[in-house]
Amino acid sequence: MAVHEVPLDRRTLHGHFSRDLEPVLAIDAGDSVALRALESGWHTGPGVFFEPRDPELDGGHALIGPIEVRGARAGQTLAVRIDHVRPGEWGASPAGGFERVLQWELDPDERMGRDDRGRSIELRPFLGVLGMPPPEPGRHSTIPPRRSGGNIDCKELTAGSTLFLPIPVDGALFSAGDGHARQGDGEVGGWAIECPVVAELNLDLRDDLSLDWPIARTPDAWLAFGFHEDLDSAAAIATRGMVALMERELGVEPEDALGLASVVVDLRITQVVNGVKGVHAVLRHDAFRPLGAG
Repeated sequence: MAVHEVPLDRRTLHGHFSRDLEPVLAIDAGDSVALRALESGWHTGPGVFFEPRDPELDGGHALIGPIEVRGARAGQTLAVRIDHVRPGEWGASPAGGFERVLQWELDPDERMGRDDRGRSIELRPFLGVLGMPPPEPGRHSTIPPRRSGGNIDCKELTAGSTLFLPIPVDGALFSAGDGHARQGDGEVGGWAIECPVVAELNLDLRDDLSLDWPIARTPDAWLAFGFHEDLDSAAAIATRGMVALMERELGVEPEDALGLASVVVDLRITQVVNGVKGVHAVLRHDAFRPLGAG
C-alpha cells in the first residue's frame, strides 16, 4: 500500500466542511497519508497567523484535505488507523474568553511539555478533528462533531488507535487537523494544548460494518461515541452504540448486553465546549472474560 505526502500550503488548507470542496488528493482504500497540520487557530508560530485566509471560508479549524478515497460510497464505513502523531515544539492553551493563555514549550522526543509558569506534563498527542462533511450541500462549521466525525476531541485517539466513521458522501472527502499535545476529558476550558503536528493516517473501507455513529478501537479499549446538544441524549447514543458493539464484536447475547455494560462500561465526557456535547462509552479489552475463556 502506498503512502501519500500531503503538503501544507494554501491549496490543501480549509476552515469548513463541505461536500463541494474539491479533493486535494485521491487515494486507494488501504493507502496512507502523511500530513503536516497547522495549529487549530491557523497559527504558524506563537502569535503568527498563516496568510492569506478567507474570513468566511477559513473561520474554523485549520484542516488538511479533503482526501478522496476511491470507491468509497455513502453508507460504507471509513476505517482511520492512526499510525503516528508527533506534536511541534510549541503550543498554547487559551482559557474561556482568552483571559489567560498558557504558553507551552514542547519536547516531542521526550514527550514532555513545560508551561510559562514552569509546570511540566507528559504529552499525549492526538488529532482533535478527524472526519467528513455532512451530506447536505453548503458550508458547515468545523466546531461541532457529527455522525461522520469532525471535531471529536477525544484524548483516547492516540497513535495505535483506529476510528470507524459512517461515510456520508461518495468519495468520503476526509479531512484532519486540530493537533493537541495533551487534553483532559471534557476540554473544560475550551482548548487543549493546541499545537502543530505531523501525522500519518491509514484510510480503508469496511463493507461489513454498518454504523450510525462513530466507534473506535484503541490499544486498551473499545469506544462508542454519542453527540447531542443534550448530555443525557449523547450518553444514551453512546450507550446504545456500545451495546451494539458488544453484541457484534464480542458475541455478547442481546439479552445480556445492557446488563453487562452496566457493570463493565464507563461513560466519559469527551467534551462539553463544541456546541454539542460528546460522550464516549469505554469498554476495556480486559473488562471481562468471554464465555469459555480459560
